[in-house]
Amino acid sequence: MSVHEITFTVERDEETGWLTASWDAPDQTGGITTQGKDLADLEKNLREAVECHFGGEKLPQRIRLRFVNDAILATA
Repeated sequence: MSVHEITFTVERDEETGWLTASWDAPDQTGGITTQGKDLADLEKNLREAVECHFGGEKLPQRIRLRFVNDAILATA
């Protein structure tokens, strides 16, 4: 199976502040879920998890992140 791009859904845990990213394989054969304390840590963990998941297969050319949580701006 060759995948050109995969999209992770990213959410911030309200209690810990950590970011959680998840992706479900389109053929229902599993997926990938990983966490990071910040965006840089999440990126490192995502790259490692994707390499591990795809093993000897061709890696996706792109990893897209879709952030679920809305940003909140304080006015005072």
